[in-house]
Amino acid sequence: MHIDKDLVAASATPLVLGILAEGDLYGYAILKRVAELSGGRMNWNDGMLYPLLHRLERLGHVSSSWEVAETGRRRKHYSLTPAGRAALAERRAQWGVVVDALQRVWQSGPGPAPAGAWA
Repeated sequence: MHIDKDLVAASATPLVLGILAEGDLYGYAILKRVAELSGGRMNWNDGMLYPLLHRLERLGHVSSSWEVAETGRRRKHYSLTPAGRAALAERRAQWGVVVDALQRVWQSGPGPAPAGAWA
């Protein structure tokens, strides 16, 4: 399934903030988590993730630090800051309104619900 780029862009920030709320991760692990959470239907690339992480860092929502993995390779790990937790809470509230409205319109509208629509 192809997911429209506007929908991907709109959901990227709350998705990354939510993933980092689970714990600190480095870029490749974030990409893997996105794919895992979407059942493989969302496959982001570096070119999408790193500009987002840098923007979140500039906004103070994410902090980063270099760490050395067991393999000896240096990786930049990203952490959610208190401001990032507040931003995540706000995004969750906003998306709750959107999801609720979509559920209502799809349940009341004519015809079958789109594939993957919420029950």
